[in-house]
Amino acid sequence: MTNSARRQPEQQAPPVQKLQVRYAKRGRARFTSHRDFARAFERALRRAGVPMAYSSGFNPHPRVSFANASPTGAATEAEYLEIGLSERVDPDEVAAALNAAMPGGLAIVEVVEAAGPLADRLTASAWGIALPGADPDALAAAVAALLAAEHLEVERMTKTGMRAFDARAAIADLTLVEPGRLRVVLTHGTPLVRPDDVLQALTRVDAGFAPAEPPVLTRLAQGRLEDGRIVGPFEQRPAD
Repeated sequence: MTNSARRQPEQQAPPVQKLQVRYAKRGRARFTSHRDFARAFERALRRAGVPMAYSSGFNPHPRVSFANASPTGAATEAEYLEIGLSERVDPDEVAAALNAAMPGGLAIVEVVEAAGPLADRLTASAWGIALPGADPDALAAAVAALLAAEHLEVERMTKTGMRAFDARAAIADLTLVEPGRLRVVLTHGTPLVRPDDVLQALTRVDAGFAPAEPPVLTRLAQGRLEDGRIVGPFEQRPAD
């Protein structure tokens, strides 16, 4: 008798309900890596008694899928994930139970019934960039120069080595909202342009600008860019 005949992978029932979750990382929790957040979230699911559906196979795991996780060190008000459940529950009750079980700084903002894939509705992000100690005039000049540029190449180390790409193409809007504070809207593409790429572009386009202190990055919104506004995925739910 072969090993496959002796033991077949366990087959799990498909989810009976899918929920989509918006969550935030605030304060010092912004230094939580994606992997650490995933572990904390799975612990919270168990503590909250959420009836999770599991994947099939020899090592079943809870059906949790993440979308466009922000980089470690960035705070965020608009991260998204989806969970599959083995029985139907009230989304508001799940949100309350998870918030009671989450560590400090990690917050569940909203839970809704799934309405189509998240990735299709997460094609742009709005970011806040705080630059403590930045020279206001130098920053304003760098912003103007970057917006005037048609292309601006930056470099980033990837798993396959150093990669160069055009950061300017992803910038839908870049505004100096007050001295030392920027708001940038980025469209999602390949590679994904991040706020730190925008800062690198600002230093390259104007040699007079250089951040005085480490920046504080915050994802403010994520969704589709429509008429200059980020429309969140839970605002785009189809009519019944």
